[in-house]
Amino acid sequence: MEEKALIPDEIVMNQIYYIRGQKVMLDRDLAKLYQVETKVLKQSVKRNIARFPEDFMFEMSKEEFQIWRSQFVTSKSDQQGLRYMPFCFTEQGVAMLSSVLNSERAINVNIQIIRIFTKLRKMLFDNTDLRLEVEKIKSKLDNQDKNMEIVFRYLDELLEKKNEPKPRKRIGYKSDDL
Repeated sequence: MEEKALIPDEIVMNQIYYIRGQKVMLDRDLAKLYQVETKVLKQSVKRNIARFPEDFMFEMSKEEFQIWRSQFVTSKSDQQGLRYMPFCFTEQGVAMLSSVLNSERAINVNIQIIRIFTKLRKMLFDNTDLRLEVEKIKSKLDNQDKNMEIVFRYLDELLEKKNEPKPRKRIGYKSDDL
């Protein structure tokens, strides 16, 4: 039986960013999804910081934040009230949040987010398989082109030989008169 999603998958997918070579979600987006204040989420994480190693969660640098903001053209008013750089949670960090935030909604939202991360990974894997198949076909076509080129070169050589006959040795009796 398929459970009804709390939040449309598209909304969650649009809140997954690629930072430091990882797919992450920001604390403020997660707080909205969990229906808690960002401050509450951050406090819970700080109280349980041992559960969040660097590969689960990291704080965005000012430079990363500026780049992130410029990519999404967020307004200056969006920055108001933002005293600290956002926390970025990887898939494992999001999973860990459900053990830190003890609410039914946080658990259900986390399950949904983890499923979306899994879908994204599967899509990437499927895309990689497709890309490998295309590369195989391109390689075969390249080899075929090279083989065709060799055949045509060989045919050209045969035609040149046909058009320029070699002087042939005379066969038969030789006489000194000639």
